[in-house]
Amino acid sequence: MSRLLFKYIDNSALIVFRIIFGFLIIMESVGAIYTGWIRRTLMDPQVTFSFIGFEWLQPLPGNGMYFYYGVMGLCGLFIMIGYKYRWSMLAFTMLWTGTYLMQKSSYNNHYYLLVLLSAIMVFQPAHKYLSVDARLNPKIKMISMPSWCALVFILQMFIVYTYGAIAKIYPDWLDASVAEILMKSKKDYFLVGELLQQRWTHYTIAYVGILFDALIIPLLLWKRTRKFAFFASIFFHLFNSFVFQIGIFPYLSLAFALFFFPTTTIHRIFLKRKPYYEQGEVIVPNYHKPFIAVFVIYFIVQVTLPSRHWFIKDDVLWTEEGHRLSWRMMLRAKSGHTTFKVVDAKTNLQIPVQIEDYLSPKQLRSVSTKPDVIWQFAQRLKQIFADQGREVKVYVNASVRVNGGELKQLIDPEVDLANEKWHPLRHSNWLLPSQEEKLPKE
Repeated sequence: MSRLLFKYIDNSALIVFRIIFGFLIIMESVGAIYTGWIRRTLMDPQVTFSFIGFEWLQPLPGNGMYFYYGVMGLCGLFIMIGYKYRWSMLAFTMLWTGTYLMQKSSYNNHYYLLVLLSAIMVFQPAHKYLSVDARLNPKIKMISMPSWCALVFILQMFIVYTYGAIAKIYPDWLDASVAEILMKSKKDYFLVGELLQQRWTHYTIAYVGILFDALIIPLLLWKRTRKFAFFASIFFHLFNSFVFQIGIFPYLSLAFALFFFPTTTIHRIFLKRKPYYEQGEVIVPNYHKPFIAVFVIYFIVQVTLPSRHWFIKDDVLWTEEGHRLSWRMMLRAKSGHTTFKVVDAKTNLQIPVQIEDYLSPKQLRSVSTKPDVIWQFAQRLKQIFADQGREVKVYVNASVRVNGGELKQLIDPEVDLANEKWHPLRHSNWLLPSQEEKLPKE
């Protein structure tokens, strides 16, 4: 284990990755401002759906979130040029984690991945060369790094892609019906709109998606298939970027290829003037035991966390329990209609409520299909009336369809959601089953 983690290799890949990583952070931060994402998601809505347990984490008032993202962009610049690297990386990690946890109406698995990668980058010696830090303090300058610096990224992406492939192996994906639904909204795309509506295109998307996720890391690791895998990655990720507009993730994924190619290749292409390290000595630090323990525990968590939905009752596609943090990316299309009935607890008289008065269009879509958001909004309604000195009960009538299937009732309409506790690691009994339960034979 010590040799695997602490054998020193040339650090050209990490240096180039740091520069790309910082640049992409700038693009993510600036893009959120100029596309109006911040205003639509964090400023305009009256209610913000934070992750459960982080309700105290709310967007800054006024134009504060513009400043917030401006600071993140500045951190990206400092990371790119390697100035105050560790502090800049730590600041960005905390800020990005904050914005991730304070809203989930625009939930994206890639946002979670950026949380993990940013935390990993805090501990990477990515500022040891071609950086302002190294120029100001030549003593820290290095041309090598321990092998774990590359291995941690390879293992992390292997987990991401492998779970992505496994999650796609279910009937609605395999018969290409999910791909068909996802492509319907792309019919007006320039040049390729009609192509994306073809049945053979849907099957190609479905099965290439499985094969790519399952095989891309092994193919990049094997020398004979590495170049083919890299060019396939370029096509795959550019397609995703164009069709699905998923931000910086496709380009970040391509940047990981730096850690799969020989260090000599990366050095020759990107940093010819840099001295090349080729000794390969093993330097085991004094703190190697706690380091290995943390390394192992981290990846145990990464392997087990995405599998938790297998131990929760019913289908995750229906209940959403265990969906987040599990690399279930663009796997289903859900639609539905939800109404909330607010009843005065003392008089049992219904209080008229129009949820459209509280929620943005995107939030309405979440409240129509996602049980945890439905529960949160019930809690929010309870608080709104509590502030008026009124105790209320909240009942929900939610009808949902998954992947264009039959419209079915999601929530037990007889349960007062305002007074139900949230259980993050087990099934909520107020969720109705995805399939009709068969009565036992007499």
